[in-house]
Amino acid sequence: MKGFIEDANYSVGLLDEGTHLENVIDNYVYEHTLTGKNAFFVGDLGTIVKKHSQWQNVVAQIKPFYTVKCNSAPAVLEILAALGTGFACSSKNEMALVQELGVSPENIIDISPCKQSSQIKYAAKTGVNIMSCDNEIELKKIARNHPNAKLLLHIATEDISGDEESNMKFGTTLKNCRHLLECAKELDVQIVGVKFHVSSSCKEPQVYIHALSDARCVFDMAGEFGFKMTILDIGGGFTGSEFQLQEVNHVISPLLDVYFPEGSGIKVISEPGSYYVSSAFTLAVNIIAKKAVENVSSGGKTGSNEPAFMYYMNDGVYGSFASKLSENLNTIPEVHKKYKKDAPLFTSSLWGPSCDELDQIVENCLLPELNVGDWLIFDNMGADTLHEPSAFNDFQRPTIYYMMSFSDWYEMQDAGITSDTMMKNFFFVPSCIQLSQDDSTFSTEA
Repeated sequence: MKGFIEDANYSVGLLDEGTHLENVIDNYVYEHTLTGKNAFFVGDLGTIVKKHSQWQNVVAQIKPFYTVKCNSAPAVLEILAALGTGFACSSKNEMALVQELGVSPENIIDISPCKQSSQIKYAAKTGVNIMSCDNEIELKKIARNHPNAKLLLHIATEDISGDEESNMKFGTTLKNCRHLLECAKELDVQIVGVKFHVSSSCKEPQVYIHALSDARCVFDMAGEFGFKMTILDIGGGFTGSEFQLQEVNHVISPLLDVYFPEGSGIKVISEPGSYYVSSAFTLAVNIIAKKAVENVSSGGKTGSNEPAFMYYMNDGVYGSFASKLSENLNTIPEVHKKYKKDAPLFTSSLWGPSCDELDQIVENCLLPELNVGDWLIFDNMGADTLHEPSAFNDFQRPTIYYMMSFSDWYEMQDAGITSDTMMKNFFFVPSCIQLSQDDSTFSTEA
């Protein structure tokens, strides 16, 4: 039942009402303790179905184009394709992955800001025409290699909080758009829309007000040059929270009605990535080493007489926690073993297996004292985690085990999912489960 990323022959366990995801994690912790203690993922595909239903309920007027680089596991891509989402790809390989699922070229967009010529030629050959562009050099490169390209001008957005780091994005200025439109006209390249992106780190939905206003200006500008504009791409940045989605919709819905009203022929799309997959995956890691150190306070002074602990895990930033190098970890470790509520807690830090100074997963947290061989559980690990491990170490990539409750499975059927290939990957898991020594099967407890 191993669901490796490159292996489309995955399996999905259907859980009845008596079985919960926690039970599945418990069983796999037991199995991995016996067989090798490798880290592993459990993916709840039902969560993805719920997220899609949530999207349809809140922002049905916006078509999602899932950002493939966020999580390109075959099970994820196949279920999203069956749900009818589009796909936003950043490479030739990503386009090939979704095309193998039978996704039509009209439901694929190339969002890479810096494309190799070979990638553009591949898109042209396979009929993927919609691409984003934010500078003259990229525009000329596309013109040379893709005569049927339909471009979205990628405009920059500004974080009104003044966070300089969040302003370091791709995208051209409003002022430069006129020059790009002139170039496109000379090169006989079609401009069909505008794209912008608001970072998930941006806490001000009001940024959308400026972005939509700028987009409307570009639409009007393009009309002066005779371009027929049909697509508005509002990018990603959706955290997965229903509250955040409703908050964004509250801001943009009236603006869309004014700037891009229904009946205007403008198709509004978006690029959700972590929104769909972050909460769908849980990572279990094993403690492989432990070190007691002097307890030092944040001021650099020695703290209490109690020790602090450094724990080394069998996964780190050169594996599933790669995003930790560029952003804060959006999950809190949970100790798998049961311990007393009044058990003492110690200052702890969590590290990956490389012993590299960058391989720190959690700088400071309070945990009961753990032992080598204990397990930690990390929720919300579905985004930017399932990558090829670095050659920095020889640790194995975590296995992925897919699950779905029967209620979610029925909801998926009600949503009209008809992927015959995916249906073949489902199998029934009884309410009382005991994993056998062979990790490919479940057996019922006697």
